[in-house]
Amino acid sequence: MESDNRTLENRSFWKAGAFDIGPTNWTPSQDELEHARVHPKFLHSNATSHKWAFGAIAELLDNAVDEIHNGATFVKVDRIYCKRDNTPALLFLDDGGGMDPEGMRKCMSLGYSTKKTNDTIGQYGNGFKTSTMRLGADVIVFSRASRKGKTTQSVGLLSYTFLRKTGQDDVIVPMIDFDISKHWAEPLVYGSQDDWSTNLNTILEWSPFATKDDLMQQFEDIGSHGTKVLIYNLWLNDEGIYELNFDEDDEDIKLRNEASHLSKLSKKAIEIEAHISKRLLHSLRAYVSMLYLKKFKNFKIFLRGVPVEQFNIADEFKCREVIIYRPQVSSMKEAIMETTIGFIKEAPNLPITGFNVYHKNRLIRPFWKVTGDGNSKGQGIVGVLEANFIEPAHDKQDFERSTLFSRLESKLKQMQMEYWKTHCHLVGHLPDPSFVRKIQKDSSVPLQSQSQSQSQSQRVDHSVPGLAVNPPPNLSGSQMPSHDIPMARAPPGFETGFDQGMAHGDGSRDIDQICDENIQLFMRREKHKQRKDELTTTVNDLEKKVAETKRKSAELSLRLELLRSQKFVT
Repeated sequence: MESDNRTLENRSFWKAGAFDIGPTNWTPSQDELEHARVHPKFLHSNATSHKWAFGAIAELLDNAVDEIHNGATFVKVDRIYCKRDNTPALLFLDDGGGMDPEGMRKCMSLGYSTKKTNDTIGQYGNGFKTSTMRLGADVIVFSRASRKGKTTQSVGLLSYTFLRKTGQDDVIVPMIDFDISKHWAEPLVYGSQDDWSTNLNTILEWSPFATKDDLMQQFEDIGSHGTKVLIYNLWLNDEGIYELNFDEDDEDIKLRNEASHLSKLSKKAIEIEAHISKRLLHSLRAYVSMLYLKKFKNFKIFLRGVPVEQFNIADEFKCREVIIYRPQVSSMKEAIMETTIGFIKEAPNLPITGFNVYHKNRLIRPFWKVTGDGNSKGQGIVGVLEANFIEPAHDKQDFERSTLFSRLESKLKQMQMEYWKTHCHLVGHLPDPSFVRKIQKDSSVPLQSQSQSQSQSQRVDHSVPGLAVNPPPNLSGSQMPSHDIPMARAPPGFETGFDQGMAHGDGSRDIDQICDENIQLFMRREKHKQRKDELTTTVNDLEKKVAETKRKSAELSLRLELLRSQKFVT
């Protein structure tokens, strides 16, 4: 593809819309009805709704996922090279129901959507245009479908480069169709033969395919039905480098400038950046692994030839709980929202917090922080929920601001604070004073005095600042193993009241001992439960590694046999 004729002068997305609109001829042809024109510049301004390139990729994945009800079993995302000029292009291929000629025209039209059910993610009829134009200047679509006993294949070209370079003042989308019901490609002509030929020639001139044979060859990997989207003339960043990084990881697509950014961080900061809450911002594999809440049964997302393993962070929570919320929604008879909340497995070492909010199974807001940055309460707490009662924004990276949204935000903040009060001490934080007072108030069953154990010297566990370690209380009268169990010191002022009770001899010393012992027993029980969960996770991980090792061993054996056979033949 010649750079001077078939590419834009400015290849940076955020600067590609800066050009002057020339004079426009608004005089309609004879017997032609007036229509609202869409200037090519609108394609670019419309695509700026996607601030984040991965958000645009997610839109195209949504289209493939919506095809599951039409029998789709996979979608492939990959980098290929254009045959014409060897430049990289972004490929999306699925085996869904495909689009017939009418469907192709609706896909290329602005604001038209046939997705009206509650099961589909897409609804605005704008995602294909905004997402493809956000990723590259041009896109060509191939689709094969069977409708009412007739099998067709269609090609459509949406080219910002073509529209700009030829000075168009309306969005022209050349499309051609074929009837392949009789096992050969017979052109479907809806206007005149000249129109069909003009569309074909335009596609051949402005697409990566210079001949009709090259064009038709693109249907070979589609199969009997499905859609193939090829985005080319990918956008560059301000430094003149491709915005999408295909070179750093052969099994991933990343955003630029992250490697140099990480090299300047401290060891602790690198640990934080390695968490999935940070990786999903620049790793497409990490983002897609969390993109859909429910795990697919018969559908796979392949990224650069390797399937993406779906990941729900709630599966790794410590002290996991499910909280029910019933929002007041006039349009829904009874809306119920379940929120799974817990501490991340790295707590309290990493200050990660936030709620992963899904809508119709699709991640809209990852790790949404509902508390201020300066608030240490809630660190390590993460939640997962599906909020179908509020509407997402057009780019599906946020929600529309509404009263329901504000109520949800307040409710999540309340959930986080209540959970912190009752669980923070279980992962090594100081117990919340209000929780200690509640335990004191609710304690009514006397336990064995700890006067002897309290007379023993305390030692500080330096691995958790501000915590002391006491030997476990002797519950059975026999000597128990002295495993170190971290116990939180009483809140400021609690020791003072304890000592005052001793001085006055009013019996409050015994009550305080009982309350303190209750807290210790409660914490020890939760510690054992947590340890059990960790061991279960470890066993599961080891089983997965064993299975993976067996698979790799089988592959190596097969390769060895092939090499031996080749050597023997030679």
